[in-house]
Amino acid sequence: MAFWFRLRPAVRHCAEREKFRRGLEPANRARSIGAAGVQQRQRAAGTGMKRTRLALAALVLGIAGWSVGIEPGWLQQRQLVLAAPAWTGAPLTIAVAADFHVGAPHAGLPMLQRVVDELNAARPDLVLLPGDFVIQGVLGGQPVAPEDIAAVLAGLTAPLGVFATLGNHDWWLDGERVRKALETAGIQVIDNRALPLASADGRLWLAGIGDDMTGHARPDAAFAGVPADARLIVIMHDPANAAALPPQTVVAFAGHTHGGQVRLPLIGALITPGRAPRRHSWGWIPDAPAPTWVTAGIGTSILPIRFNCPPETVVLRVGGTDD
Repeated sequence: MAFWFRLRPAVRHCAEREKFRRGLEPANRARSIGAAGVQQRQRAAGTGMKRTRLALAALVLGIAGWSVGIEPGWLQQRQLVLAAPAWTGAPLTIAVAADFHVGAPHAGLPMLQRVVDELNAARPDLVLLPGDFVIQGVLGGQPVAPEDIAAVLAGLTAPLGVFATLGNHDWWLDGERVRKALETAGIQVIDNRALPLASADGRLWLAGIGDDMTGHARPDAAFAGVPADARLIVIMHDPANAAALPPQTVVAFAGHTHGGQVRLPLIGALITPGRAPRRHSWGWIPDAPAPTWVTAGIGTSILPIRFNCPPETVVLRVGGTDD
């Protein structure tokens, strides 16, 4: 009996300790499960972040590859129609290409030949080339002689002729040399002058404005002698001179900006060269005195990239409101 009494407190103590241990097991299991869940969620979050970073890296690399390797060579032809209230007579088809920058990556002589073929296929009445035939500084570029460029452009044909103005890159190289090469190929350079074009009523005129960036723009000289009742078409290298268009202007064309080369959705061009504001970098200028289209051009300068701004030729059909 004495032994039993001595053992009984110990047995009771063991039983109570076992009961206490069993009581802790659910809480311990809950804590273990909770810790495991936290670890699992942390691992899932880490995996999600890793996948997000990989997706963003793939997106950036894809955009970079597209902008450098594909879009600069993705030549488009933009078809435009303009109903001009002052227009009389048959509609006129005008083909435009600017900023060739021959020798830039994706813009070599083969690209130039594609441009010539596309413009001729449109069967234009008039071809206009608003300048920058050569390159003076583009990463990865190989300059091409103006004479070689003009030899390809000599293949352009149009009943009313092929006309050009010079751009800032042409002047930076040698403006007179570029002019001579073009005119030898049958392309008339009309910086700061106007001339009549063959038309049934004798009222169709063409004027060209010289390059603004290099100080060769003289709009007053360009429009001197244009009759007040003329139907005037204007080419200029730089849209900075659009504000000088006279009231006789039916339509005008400019280049120089390359459309910005990089155009972001809802933002447009990030930068544009020269005095023209960013809103004048591409397309119809909203506040010009006359309808003025700024083309994205063919080549590139400084960096050989394009994003959301592919190279383009332009074919515009202008006629009266009833055409």
